[in-house]
Amino acid sequence: MRTNKIIIQLTVAVGAIISVYSCVEPDALSDSSYSEWLSGGSQTIFEKGAGAFSTAFPNLTAARESVHSIGDGAFGQTFVSAPAPINPGLGPIFNNVSCTSCHINDGRGKPPLDGEQISSLLIRVSIPGTDAHGGPNPAPGFGGQLQQRAIFGVSPEALVKITYTEQQYSFADGATYSLQTPTYTLENPYIPLPAGLMLSPRVAPPVFGLGLLEAVDEADIVALADENDTNDDGISGKPNYAWNIVEGKKTLGRFGWKAANPSVLQQSAGAYNEDMGITSFVFPKESSAGQIQYDGRDDEYEVSDSLLYAVAFYIRTLAVPARRDADNTTVLRGKQLFTQAKCAACHVPRMRTKVNVAFPEISNQVIFPYTDMLVHDMGTGLADNRPDYDANGQEWRTAPLWGIGLTKVVNGHQNFLHDGRARTLMEAIMWHGGEAEQSKEYVRTLSGSDRDALIKFLESL
Repeated sequence: MRTNKIIIQLTVAVGAIISVYSCVEPDALSDSSYSEWLSGGSQTIFEKGAGAFSTAFPNLTAARESVHSIGDGAFGQTFVSAPAPINPGLGPIFNNVSCTSCHINDGRGKPPLDGEQISSLLIRVSIPGTDAHGGPNPAPGFGGQLQQRAIFGVSPEALVKITYTEQQYSFADGATYSLQTPTYTLENPYIPLPAGLMLSPRVAPPVFGLGLLEAVDEADIVALADENDTNDDGISGKPNYAWNIVEGKKTLGRFGWKAANPSVLQQSAGAYNEDMGITSFVFPKESSAGQIQYDGRDDEYEVSDSLLYAVAFYIRTLAVPARRDADNTTVLRGKQLFTQAKCAACHVPRMRTKVNVAFPEISNQVIFPYTDMLVHDMGTGLADNRPDYDANGQEWRTAPLWGIGLTKVVNGHQNFLHDGRARTLMEAIMWHGGEAEQSKEYVRTLSGSDRDALIKFLESL
């Protein structure tokens, strides 16, 4: 009975904290009044199992919960080639058959192991130059993304072969670590590859918490930029502005590995179109349009407006898992080292969402995503050498770190970075270069116990 009483008291206390955070006016609380345990503000959930990335906001109304559930169902639907009574429209060329096939448990994808088919990694392609809106220049006959699968009677655009070169390195104390460099080769293309073809491999990123990141005021993100490094700290992040199809103009990019997607809606519609060959009001033409394999089936949208909005709403209302062991002594030491290494200069711990009376669940929330949503030069080692709007071939968006410690539990692997080449968090750190070169070197000189503390901190996020 005493244990039950403690649990009830804790639940009431946490509920009271969340209620205060939801209703308080901006700047009414001091920074110390917010709890880093609540990574997603009032939209934090205390799940640390396989469902940690797949739980709805805890305070949705019944009506909003219904829309979330509809989007959830659609996110898991498997598409098939037409004609079919349920979910027709797949292809004719595609990467996968459902959203969850890439975003397993709403989490992170990985590169294939030897003998596996590519499933949650895709290849963006383009040729030198830009399109009409300043974005990547589509590759003739291949578009902007390679589709390595196709329906019956149609040829995949090409197959992808990945090989790795392993190299050993040493920390200052003599301990060794290894990094694997991937090489990507396109085999059996259905037509000859165009000259100057640029490739950019991308694993599927986690999709939880995106509604909160979308709700951060643009001015707050831009204020973090220092493109010319005027403060001389070696960090020169900048915003990426991408073409917003719905608004018909360039707006701030927030999502994707190079921040080249301006909204959750466009990101979702783009995935339907490029990954599965599914049309919508955002992307009304098949991904095969302009190719000899184009099937001409643009007569009606293959995903309805209402269902696309429901999927976007589902993604927007996926909650963020709470921190774990945030008061642990080793974790606190790791947090101190994270700051001293200047990791927090890009992986900014704290943000606040703007006030939104139409969407109170995401309004005025103090969140801890550990990102600035800017793009940074990460050096030649991680470069894909493929520009994407204002992001050049060495620049990548700062990946949010919230929930990263649960990757193994949720997704069964620990592959990190844009192409999953890092097999541990430490490998991910040691791949950093460019603006993060000094931070990497700081970590390289740490003692073994301090390196362990830093990883322990990251695993608590």
